[in-house]
Amino acid sequence: MRFWKVSPVGALEDLLAYWRQPTPYRWQILGVSVAMTFTLMVLFIPESQRVEPRRPDVTYISTFAPDRSDEEIAASNIANQKRQDVLRAEAEARAERKREAYKALGRASGFDVEAMERQIERDRAAEEAAMAARAAREQARAAQQAATASDD
Repeated sequence: MRFWKVSPVGALEDLLAYWRQPTPYRWQILGVSVAMTFTLMVLFIPESQRVEPRRPDVTYISTFAPDRSDEEIAASNIANQKRQDVLRAEAEARAERKREAYKALGRASGFDVEAMERQIERDRAAEEAAMAARAAREQARAAQQAATASDD
């Protein structure tokens, strides 16, 4: 037998032609075939796949005492805010030292650092103006949509 002459389309056509022939036990044979297939699948599926998974044990970890008072919470928030302010000031100081070092490097390399700073400030101002204009357009569009929705 030559298998290269076998076509899936031809096999499907043969199956459909056979199915269309009037036989009295067609539906019973189909039912038994489906039942046997289902039974074999159930038998071969591992037991662990059919069991509902166990609920996980959740352990909550809290770094705060559960019986803290409102005053303790407020004091903790104030201390954290002070710590954040100190960290932010240190980061700004580092950034300023870095800018000064880059300015010194630029001057040593022969660049006009002041002109570059003015250009950067102009670009930053233009970008902020563009963002403000975009925000104004969005607000106007939202107001127009709200007015249109209230008219309906």
